[in-house]
Amino acid sequence: MPLSFAAADSPSLPLYLLPEGASEVAFSALSKSTRLWAEAQGFTGALGQTCVLPGPEGAPVGALFGLGTLAARARGRFHLARAAEALPEGAWHLVGDLSPTEADEAALGWLLAGYRFTRYKSAPALKARLKCPDGVDATRLEVLANAEALTRDLINTPASDMGPDELEQAFFALAARHSATATAVRGDDLLAQGFPMIHAVGRASPRAPRLLDLRWGSAGPELTLVGKGVCFDTGGLDLKPAAGMGLMKKDMGGAATVIGLAQMIMALHLPLRLRVLIPAVENAVSGNAFRPQDILTSRKGLTVEVNNTDAEGRLVLADALAFADEESPDLILCMATLTGAARMALGPDVPPFYTDDDALAGALAKAAARAADPLWRMPLWQPYEPLIEPGIADLDNAPSGGMAGSVTAALFLRRFVTETKRFAHFDVYGWQPTPAPARPKGGAGQGARAILAALPVVLGL
Repeated sequence: MPLSFAAADSPSLPLYLLPEGASEVAFSALSKSTRLWAEAQGFTGALGQTCVLPGPEGAPVGALFGLGTLAARARGRFHLARAAEALPEGAWHLVGDLSPTEADEAALGWLLAGYRFTRYKSAPALKARLKCPDGVDATRLEVLANAEALTRDLINTPASDMGPDELEQAFFALAARHSATATAVRGDDLLAQGFPMIHAVGRASPRAPRLLDLRWGSAGPELTLVGKGVCFDTGGLDLKPAAGMGLMKKDMGGAATVIGLAQMIMALHLPLRLRVLIPAVENAVSGNAFRPQDILTSRKGLTVEVNNTDAEGRLVLADALAFADEESPDLILCMATLTGAARMALGPDVPPFYTDDDALAGALAKAAARAADPLWRMPLWQPYEPLIEPGIADLDNAPSGGMAGSVTAALFLRRFVTETKRFAHFDVYGWQPTPAPARPKGGAGQGARAILAALPVVLGL
């Protein structure tokens, strides 16, 4: 069911937004009986507190929601989503002083709180619906929320039902919805058409590897999105332990995120030319699996020594990035669940990104703050370049030593983008490990809203 706001003309109840220790001025808008009821219920305005207000006959006539302190709000985001989960059925409208950015975040958080993954088990729908606050673009937020729901659905679906075939089906369905064109190069055709590393990583699986290619738009700057689509990662012959394999259905999180971002761009009719490339593979184990110390020749002609078959994501991305780079688009963005090193450095909530372009980095940082979609710039540290040069080949896919793993992965990918002036790589996690407001445990899009918000500045739209 699409995530949407209550109809603008529907009757609704007020939800009063009150900070902790609200002043008499703030409470003066409420009746004396309401204030006494709130005090009796222990309502103090602490962050996340919800107090339903009964009418003379017991039916709700409104509610209070605690905004807490500025310091408390700074420790999280989408706080109003807690009210969405706690309030009784019906339509609600907000009463309180919110800046445009705060109103935008509050409304989006409410929509995202309505997400349910119901493919395998039913779940009760969110009962409380929000009327979009004045000054907030309801259509835009509904597009963002439903694109995030698509990303979550793709990641949450287990590999038994989300292999390269099914990811391709979702990709082609996206193209059909938005009158885009989509093509796929599959199996041994990858060798014939010059994608040897995508083929090498995926050839051990009975589910054929492929490169998916979508194009949309006929005018404006050209944006190419590249997403890692490893639908399940066993680690290959460098087999992961069971604990390391437990979340590998999410290893296509980069692909799922660029699919969601592409849906946003097309649904909002941004004036640009969009291309999406997804290498979709399963890194499996069989007699023809690629091996440690194999040397692969990439589409770009660079040779790569495989020192860990579990560092396969950068191999499939390298061929896709080289293909994207051949057109010299205005901007290439790469998104991938690439390294555990990124999680060790920044945790699950804050994806690092890498770019040599200071203006692009600044635009992304500002947009991330506005969109409540955190990102953090990390360095493409030139002195680490020798770490990815093994001597026997041009590049090493898994430098020894275990340090700076996310940085060296980004440096590796940058070697395949030489013709395009503007490039950024995002090392996302794609998963919410514990429930949080508007973010249930499970698949999560990261960075897409920040990128969307930055595009007008970056591309001059």
